[in-house]
Amino acid sequence: MQEKLMEICTAFRLPGSFDRWEEVKVGNINKTYKVTYARENGLEKAYILQRVNPFVFKNPEQVMENIERVTQHFRRLQPGKVTLHYHHTRDGKNFVRDGDYIWRVVNYIPSAPVTDARDETLVRNAGFAFGEFQAVLSYFDPAQLYETIPDFHNTQKRFDALEEAVEADSLGRVKEAEAELSWLRSVREDACCLCRMQEEGLLPLRVTHNDTKVNNVLFDKKDHRALVVIDLDTVMPGLAGNDFGDAIRSVANTAAEDEKDLSKVSCDLRMFRAFAEGFLEPTAHAFTQHEMDTFSISCFALTVELAVRFLTDYLLGDPYFYCAYPAHNLVRARCQMALARDMQRKMGEMEKIIADCAEKYR
Repeated sequence: MQEKLMEICTAFRLPGSFDRWEEVKVGNINKTYKVTYARENGLEKAYILQRVNPFVFKNPEQVMENIERVTQHFRRLQPGKVTLHYHHTRDGKNFVRDGDYIWRVVNYIPSAPVTDARDETLVRNAGFAFGEFQAVLSYFDPAQLYETIPDFHNTQKRFDALEEAVEADSLGRVKEAEAELSWLRSVREDACCLCRMQEEGLLPLRVTHNDTKVNNVLFDKKDHRALVVIDLDTVMPGLAGNDFGDAIRSVANTAAEDEKDLSKVSCDLRMFRAFAEGFLEPTAHAFTQHEMDTFSISCFALTVELAVRFLTDYLLGDPYFYCAYPAHNLVRARCQMALARDMQRKMGEMEKIIADCAEKYR
């Protein structure tokens, strides 16, 4: 592996001499390595090398083009701030093709490890980071970006795929999921509301991150201030509510994503408020009223959407999500459904929190 890493580093013309490397075991999609170079002045410089998974990203060149345009935009509008810098080869490309794979190199940014993703201060700071991401990119035309994963948050098509899996029932698993299917069908209209509003022209397309987890933000080691949003592979045109809703689905769940004891699953309104405060501080002026009116229901919609994806994968024999045991995806689907039910019960409280935050920061 060292020989391969050195070959890639040479293509990106990294200054100094290759010193050491280590695998960074985070994320489930790309292969990630940290390499350290020794400079002539005696100092060390670290970089992150990633091998992009072509089976998830069918057009990795388009992924890298999106990243190039977005990071350039950030450097123009926020000079002096910490930003991601992807290195270029002699011919000006920000990737190297290696058979079916592409490799890329980005600057290494020292940061605090996220040991507690449910710390209120950390969650608020993450909300601010993703909000600032939206605010800066509100001056960027999303039509300039490729849709690298078509229909990624098209909830209607996710439901259609579920029904196709039910109709095929290739593994005879439908009988084990009748109750789940019944409930999901009963909430389909509510869960697809963002799709309908977009079709009706009520919600604008924006540049969205589409993977708004706390661990996709780097934090300062001293005060846990957010430094920069990372993992830009899924940046593409989308709805602001998708980023907000997916973040809440992740950070406000009081249980693990695959918790079997559904009595432990609920939407923590403290985490909801913390993220909402951070997210809306830099963005309340930028969003339309229609957009902010969807933020609470977006949490429900994105949670239901993931439940649909887990259940579809279960009925198809688990081809997409990694499973530790045969019913893992069914357990995941049930967990997301329990979270969505609790969000339904707390919708009024969630809407009031959004309204309070919007009023505070507008």
